Amino acid sequence: MTDKTPPLHSCDDFDPNSLRVDEARARILDTLNTVKGVEQLAVRQCLGRVLAEDIHSTIDVPSHTNSAMDGYALRGSDIPTEGTASLRMIGRALAGVPFTGRVEAGQCVRIMTGAMMPQGADTVIMQEDVSVEGERIAIGAGHKPGQNVRQAGEDLATGDCVFSAGKFITPADLGMLASMGIAEVRVWRRVRVAFFSTGDELRSVGQPLGDGQIYDSNRYTLHGMLTRLGVELLDMGVIADRRDEIEAAFQDASQIADVLITSGGVSVGEADYVKETLEKIGEVNFWKIAMKPGRPLAVGRIGHCHFFGLPGNPVSAMVTFYQFVQPALQKMSGREVSPPLLLKARTTSRLKKTPGRIDYQRGWLETDEQGELVVHSTGQQGSGMLSSMGKANCFIVLPLESKAIEAGNLVTVQPFAGLI
Repeated sequence: MTDKTPPLHSCDDFDPNSLRVDEARARILDTLNTVKGVEQLAVRQCLGRVLAEDIHSTIDVPSHTNSAMDGYALRGSDIPTEGTASLRMIGRALAGVPFTGRVEAGQCVRIMTGAMMPQGADTVIMQEDVSVEGERIAIGAGHKPGQNVRQAGEDLATGDCVFSAGKFITPADLGMLASMGIAEVRVWRRVRVAFFSTGDELRSVGQPLGDGQIYDSNRYTLHGMLTRLGVELLDMGVIADRRDEIEAAFQDASQIADVLITSGGVSVGEADYVKETLEKIGEVNFWKIAMKPGRPLAVGRIGHCHFFGLPGNPVSAMVTFYQFVQPALQKMSGREVSPPLLLKARTTSRLKKTPGRIDYQRGWLETDEQGELVVHSTGQQGSGMLSSMGKANCFIVLPLESKAIEAGNLVTVQPFAGLI
């Protein structure tokens, strides 16, 4: 009798039922909301956090009209249209020590950068453009009234909305908050992420390796990728390929974490129990993506805990993390999620590709002598070759329907800068 059981697909086979990458990313993001819970922190502690409130300026920044240069403050009407003009210096203005008098026609005040503009003056001439003779200066034509002056409220005016809720706080933002005299702000709490690896063959760093055993690298890359996102980490170690142990780990994580991430056990092997366990105690959203590397990606939920089951191959785990898990965690953190940054570059290498899946090959992006962006393949692209990620600074993104790309053609690249 003929066996009519449909064949299982391996990680490298094309499966017409697999989701496109953009569809999968959209489905993931549609199911997520910002975590509940807000913390009030000192400004110095807010780097890399996400605002949970709008920030309005309570003062003008700068708070007073001031000089943008070291030079001489004077009336713009005293600038000569031709030749030179001689002005009498009547005092000095320093940052924090203003000149208290008034500048009249034919007068000037020596002024330093950041010092308050004296009454009557509206223009600063740079010291390099002035000739000094005792208590008088000579200035030439060609200057403009109002030059080199920063107006009060030029950067921010009282009542301006400076930042909206959802703003990811950068070093510049810390300075902006401090410039307004703001000492504390409300930010969303960190997303709690539990993660573990599965596999009887895995050993932790420092343990001796037996026959057929390998060190668990995925937990280290996951730790690094998650640390960059500023989440709260819960490392659950290595879980053996046992149904009961995997189920217990799932139950434990779902009670303490917002997100559970596993690596390994989502393929079609006899001991791959992750997807099976998710189906039993939770729900599976989808688990196959039309991409390479990384087709087997289990996405679902266990109660209120979101779940991502990454492939076991190291490069597959990293690629799927950056394309799906990272934007998901950013949204849960309260951040606005932007589409991936994609650029065009000319490939210097022939790139192997078969139609049917979008391919994320690893490359090195740089500018050539003509100022054009070019990208070089890092070499062999196997999903287990973690060195291909270490040598790369971008993904070369080859479309689902494309075939091999010849050297010299334009390709799409996703830079690691801002991603990793």
